[in-house]
Amino acid sequence: MVNLNAVVAEPNPMGWRFDNTYSRLPDALFAPAMPAALGSPRLVILNRRLADELGLDINGISPEAAAALFAGQDLPGGSQPIAQAYAGHQYGHFTMLGDGRAILLGEHRSPSGQLFDIQFKGAGQTPFSRRGDGRAALGPMLREYIISEAMFALGTPTTRSLAVVTTGEPVYRETRLQGAILTRVAASHIRVGTFEYLGATQDEANLRALADYTISRHYPELADSSDRYREFFRAVMDRQASLIARWQLVGFIHGVMNTDNMAISGETIDYGPCAFMNAYDPKTVFSSIDHGGRYAYGNQPAIAQWNLARFAETLLPLLAPDQEQAIAIATEGLNEYPALFEQYWLTGMRAKLGLRIAEAGDRGLVQSLLNWMQKTRADFTNTFRDLSADELPTEDGYEDPDFRDWHSQWQLRLGRESWPSSLARSAMRGVNPVVIPRNHRVEEALAAAESHDDLSVLHRLLAVLATPYEAGADSVMFQEPPPDDGRYRTFCGT
Repeated sequence: MVNLNAVVAEPNPMGWRFDNTYSRLPDALFAPAMPAALGSPRLVILNRRLADELGLDINGISPEAAAALFAGQDLPGGSQPIAQAYAGHQYGHFTMLGDGRAILLGEHRSPSGQLFDIQFKGAGQTPFSRRGDGRAALGPMLREYIISEAMFALGTPTTRSLAVVTTGEPVYRETRLQGAILTRVAASHIRVGTFEYLGATQDEANLRALADYTISRHYPELADSSDRYREFFRAVMDRQASLIARWQLVGFIHGVMNTDNMAISGETIDYGPCAFMNAYDPKTVFSSIDHGGRYAYGNQPAIAQWNLARFAETLLPLLAPDQEQAIAIATEGLNEYPALFEQYWLTGMRAKLGLRIAEAGDRGLVQSLLNWMQKTRADFTNTFRDLSADELPTEDGYEDPDFRDWHSQWQLRLGRESWPSSLARSAMRGVNPVVIPRNHRVEEALAAAESHDDLSVLHRLLAVLATPYEAGADSVMFQEPPPDDGRYRTFCGT
């Protein structure tokens, strides 16, 4: 088993402390890779708050030095760049993959002792690039920066964004675009697809090594259990049920829930064609390539269970020596997922409505509200925030007889709670955000950065999204839904 308590390299002047435990796993799981040489990288944005949390001293670093660092031109001591191997079911079809445009710089150990992957996204070709150029464009990298940091502020487990640099070189998609590299920080980049990769090669010894490593890194409380692989699967399932419930509670649509985009750590990962829902509709899809709506908002809970089934299939050799017994163990666990998700989701919905005590009719109360919201195309975020106010806004929608009937039922339900309604609404304001990354506001920020080299719009948006539950003068314009959200489409950038 890989030792996660190994002595790390002494910190360099900036504070990097690399350990790189993943590269001590079997060679089948990765390949050496180096960032491409660049002539003139330029720093676009640096996440100073995250750098502080990681124990990195960036106060004395010049923009030029930061650009060289985060473009992979000046690698810090102790780093050991690799590209990870993995597979994945993409839109239901199995494919052997790997980091085609991402390079894991190494694992940094923070002052608290926690390991974090430091990954460059868009740093050039790797042994897994196939026919890809290994590059990324500025717009998609800034989108990931915005959305991932917004998700963090909303309290949703997520990978983080440390920096974005431009490469000084073009990338070609439908048009000529500015090349860019994102530095992503994650608990790890181990995915369901990582296990599928070894499952496809029927490499049980390496599969066991990967499972033991992942347990040690993310579920250490299970390491000494005699039934640790069954408990590992259930623990991963629990984190995924909690994560997807959190997505649903803030109206987040991932857009491409392939198995290679499901992190075993339980973090949201790979912000490609993602967006936040405005008018409530379970069929909402923003991805330009999801023509059938496989990854629509309302499908996300079931897709997570489907992905977990693929994960369970890879673990069968570890669950029991007899395949039928192993399948029975996996099936028993999977059958618990719907109730587990429902528990997390309903608990979250109760909190959004100021309810602390569980009652049998709560599911119906929530669904009645959602049905009204779908019928009237009410804005998901603004409706819950309006319900959190001491008095409802005087808007025509709230005079609808169906809403008034629901509101009366809700008031009666609140009256059976053990706390005053004023405290309930105060608590509601702590879970119902004022602002989310509205699609048109994100596009405005990206357009200004890409076309005019103007980062002021981006920084203003990020400042508001950093405190999403606080109402302020700057938040008013960011609460407005887009004028025509139905035609909005997002792209993965590859």
